Amino acid sequence: MGHEHHHHTPADAAEGNRKRLTLALVLTATYMIAEVIGGLAANSLALLADAGHMFSDAAALGLSLVAVLLAQRPATSQRTYGFHRAEILAALTNGAALLVLSVLITREAWERLSSPPEVQGALMLAVAFGGLAINFANLIVLSGGRNESLNVRGAWLHVMGDALGSVGAIAAGAGIYFFGWWWADPAASFVIAALVLYSAWGLVRETLDVLMQGVPKGISVDEVATALKELPGVLDAHDLHVWALTSGRNIATTHLVITADADHQSIIDAANRLLAERFTIEHATIQVEHDELANRCNPCSPTAAVG
Repeated sequence: MGHEHHHHTPADAAEGNRKRLTLALVLTATYMIAEVIGGLAANSLALLADAGHMFSDAAALGLSLVAVLLAQRPATSQRTYGFHRAEILAALTNGAALLVLSVLITREAWERLSSPPEVQGALMLAVAFGGLAINFANLIVLSGGRNESLNVRGAWLHVMGDALGSVGAIAAGAGIYFFGWWWADPAASFVIAALVLYSAWGLVRETLDVLMQGVPKGISVDEVATALKELPGVLDAHDLHVWALTSGRNIATTHLVITADADHQSIIDAANRLLAERFTIEHATIQVEHDELANRCNPCSPTAAVG
């Protein structure tokens, strides 16, 4: 039997994500203070809801930044895969926080809808436009890492929800300023809450998939097994497991039954190349068994792979 481990550490991506998150955190925290002051001065729930979302953005960005730094720590004898799952835990925490925030905004908006208070539309418009500009800048900063990291994607979704919230606040401010629609403020808050809920649910679902060691999106276990069995000298592939350690770091373990005259190392090398190039699985543990050994041991249960 033979074993092979292939591992790739995307240090450049991690450093890029660290810089993106740091810059976004500074921008968000700075304008959050201005939006809180403006929301109180204008007596606008939509602005305060947006400021609350910005606060959650700042917390999410800070948490995501800490997670990136933790993920760069080397593996230890107690945590042999390192601290990469810290990013997934941060993403899950961000998603849960967004869910709670959407409930709080909805409750306050419902209370205000029955008795809309007077709101200063002009001030609300000015602050909301500033918030939109900051959020747009943050979206540009974070967009480079959102497709490669659930952690960064969670932070990006926070900012996207806040940007949409700023749009809602602008619309509500315009309605109040030009038409005297006081109800527009809580109505916009309902829209903000719905957008936050939608983005949060998708993020929580994806992070739970990773924590439950589900098969990563875009990978079919059946296709992987078929491709492995098509390699020269491979008769069968069984006990195949595919999961993600964190975003973009896919892992697989499998047992390959090979012909009696096949070379162990050649089979392992070919299988690793196939998994990396075709299925973006950068870390694979492969055990090979000769056909005679497999027949003699069947139905013995091989050692289970633990991720």
